[in-house]
Amino acid sequence: MSMETDNELMYPVIHYNFAITPQQVSGAWGEFESSASNFLKGCKWSPDGSCILTNSDDNVLRIFNLPVELYTGTAVQGLSEMVSVLRMPEGETIYDYCWYPFMSSLDPDTCCLLSSSRDHPIHMWDAFMGTIRCTYRTYNHLDEVVAANCVSFNLDGSQIYCGFNKMVRVFDTARPGRDFQERPTTVKKDGQTGIISSIAFSPDISGLYALGSYSKSVGVYSETDGGQLVFLLQGQQGGVTHVMFSPDGTKLYSGGRKDDEILCWDVRNPGAVLYSMMRSVNTNQRVYFDIDRSGQYIISGNADGTVAVWDTTLPPTTNDSSTEATLQPIMKFVAHGDFVNGASFHPSLPLLATTSGQRQFEVRGYYSDNEETMEQDLGMQVDNSLRIWAAGEQS
Repeated sequence: MSMETDNELMYPVIHYNFAITPQQVSGAWGEFESSASNFLKGCKWSPDGSCILTNSDDNVLRIFNLPVELYTGTAVQGLSEMVSVLRMPEGETIYDYCWYPFMSSLDPDTCCLLSSSRDHPIHMWDAFMGTIRCTYRTYNHLDEVVAANCVSFNLDGSQIYCGFNKMVRVFDTARPGRDFQERPTTVKKDGQTGIISSIAFSPDISGLYALGSYSKSVGVYSETDGGQLVFLLQGQQGGVTHVMFSPDGTKLYSGGRKDDEILCWDVRNPGAVLYSMMRSVNTNQRVYFDIDRSGQYIISGNADGTVAVWDTTLPPTTNDSSTEATLQPIMKFVAHGDFVNGASFHPSLPLLATTSGQRQFEVRGYYSDNEETMEQDLGMQVDNSLRIWAAGEQS
């Protein structure tokens, strides 16, 4: 049985309607108004769709429950502002976070997530209690704790992959502590250099995973061969901050910092860029994009407060001055009054979530390879918020 057929049996088909502008149905902003600089850093729906996880500059992970009125996926008017049900504070800047892939609110044992923060080990949080269940510790040659720049479960949740400088370390999920495998991404100066900033696993049976690096490269590796490099992709103009496979595993998407392009790579023909999608990213901050479960739609935020939507079933276009194909968005809509840094499709309903905000400076700042800092766009207002949108048929 094909994977597409399996997915159709497991999940209902989601009917989006991007012929009309998505309608805001809920959101949260009061919790992020403690200071103008408490901007958000993305959002991720739980795998069962019952709640959404946010990261913000106050170093707190928050969980918001999806309002029960939205369980049908249709627009409902008059909902009150969402309030977090759990707050999980980290001591330092949070670099990355992710859900356990089989999280279900019906089974408390599966309700957990990972976070990585500066100068701290990886924490596994209990998403029911808001407490730390266990830690996974990586050390350098001086026996000092080294923080992971990115973290991800593999597809079956049995292992935890963490990105470092020219290195991936792998823990067994069932064995917290300091026992891990080391998988260098360079051997005798060959391979993928730089800080590994993002990780994605192919959802098909190929056993491939992708690593994005601040060296502007994307490496594709074989999980079954102990992390052997299969091929290296180069073409991103900025350091790669986000990678995602299409649901069928045939395409790989990458985006970078201070880089307006999301590139679509053909996994079956390594090195070939099928097309690019243009957005506005004038920051070192990680700016997320997302792909819906069918693989048809892609969404991403922009520096001007808009969200762009692309339909991957449409043909890309080329212009006279360039041979590079570009997929044009089918829609842009104003979502926030500030930089939209997070965009996420609900896993089973025609709902979207977006987050906004950026680091505020009175004068123009500078960029650092190790910090998610950025210049303040002097024409933008402050908007640090989470917003939920209905993107299905609206009455």
